Amino acid sequence: MSVSAEPTSVDPRRNGSVPADTGTARTDTLRPHAEHAFADELAALAAQDDRPRPARWRLSPWAVATYLLGGTLPDGTVITPKYVGPRRVVEVAVTTLATDRALLLLGVPGTAKTWVSEHLAAAVSGDSTLLVQGTAGTPEEAIRYGWNYARLLAHGPSRDALVPSPVMRAMAEGRTARVEELTRIPADVQDSLITILSEKTLPIPELGQEVQAVGGFNLIATANDRDRGVNELSSALRRRFNTVVLPLPETPEAEVDIVTRRVEQIGRSLDLPAVPDGVDEIRRVVTVFRELRDGVTADGRTKLKSPSGTLSTAEAISVVTGGLALAAHFGDGLLRAGDVAAGVLGAVVRDPAADRVVWQEYLETVVRERDGWSDFYRACREAGA
Repeated sequence: MSVSAEPTSVDPRRNGSVPADTGTARTDTLRPHAEHAFADELAALAAQDDRPRPARWRLSPWAVATYLLGGTLPDGTVITPKYVGPRRVVEVAVTTLATDRALLLLGVPGTAKTWVSEHLAAAVSGDSTLLVQGTAGTPEEAIRYGWNYARLLAHGPSRDALVPSPVMRAMAEGRTARVEELTRIPADVQDSLITILSEKTLPIPELGQEVQAVGGFNLIATANDRDRGVNELSSALRRRFNTVVLPLPETPEAEVDIVTRRVEQIGRSLDLPAVPDGVDEIRRVVTVFRELRDGVTADGRTKLKSPSGTLSTAEAISVVTGGLALAAHFGDGLLRAGDVAAGVLGAVVRDPAADRVVWQEYLETVVRERDGWSDFYRACREAGA
């Protein structure tokens, strides 16, 4: 017996111009889902998008890429960039979702894999919430289905007693499911995706039924480069994915731009000072992280030891956001070296023994001698005292 339900929550205008359920997010929501936070942009794109759309997609592949990369529409509407990086990376990711291949976003921690995954799902399906968070304890039920045990005991196996997973719902509704940190999930649980991705069906042997995926279904998974070997993907499962590697920002300017944009977005929700007042400190944080991450100073003249942490763009965003909070609540509202020094120290020194030596050497041989950085040097010395 086959079960392939039409989505009950899909707007009947799904091939029209207005994404369903993209109303304004509640003003007290700390972090709205992408489809709510950028509802106006998604609606503007849909209204002017006259290109072919795959089944149940809210936007065409071109419009999805424009939503992620940014641009200006013919009516003058500005679409803000959600991802700053190689255009081809986004185009390949979007094209993959338009095929029958699942998408695996791979990269070191902090390369915006989760961020890109969320915005892809929001633009394609209008819903980024069909999410499985991978951990060492993720059970098979999180990917397949579970049971309401009260109903199961009272009435036996039935569809009413079945609790669908986000993946099952995405299959039945023709939407995009997301699996975060795929390589953290135990290997036997990972492999429950093989039939889903290859046959586009999910058997329910207890009922003698199956759920078949309808048009529009696909899956985005993310995994960290540094997790290779934790729960390595089987060759059978890896063949079901197209892998797209998200690189670290190529230039300091690109990374400063990313940090500035994200901190502005976070700061608005927290009523923090405007970021332009602290661009110089953002640039210094990014410079420190890049130099220690690359093991060489920006001018290429001095080799450096790298600490154990990743010092990713995401960590730079966290450091600057924390610094802005300090400046707002305990300073004069302007981001200064003293506001970010403790955050930088905490991000660099993860291993108190080895990393502290790396940091002290960098501080004394590079920061101390750098023109215009004396305030940063003093603040870092005080933070580490």
